[in-house]
Amino acid sequence: MSDTELKLDEFAPDDGPAPETSIDLEEKNASDLAPVFEVPVNISAVLGRATMSVAQLLQLAQGSVLELDRKVGEAIDIYVNNRLVARGEVVIVDERLGVTMTEIIKDGDTAA
Repeated sequence: MSDTELKLDEFAPDDGPAPETSIDLEEKNASDLAPVFEVPVNISAVLGRATMSVAQLLQLAQGSVLELDRKVGEAIDIYVNNRLVARGEVVIVDERLGVTMTEIIKDGDTAA
């Protein structure tokens, strides 16, 4: 071993195994989350996207058809605070539009 190489044990004396730390792993339940129940979040259900110029936008009127980048029946994206969290389908609930989640997006799965 050369003079420039250091061994890990040169930095600390060997006092045996590191002391174990006690971590309280008590069970968590819904009441532990009560402080966050009233935090407002912004939820968006995105049917599709379109790109157009300002001139094209100004030409839109009632009854205009806007072509989106999705096909009929394709899953829509559900965002919470501008973060993709799920995909779903449009449903009708009491004569109103709604969304049912069909897939939860985990971190790292957003490219799917």
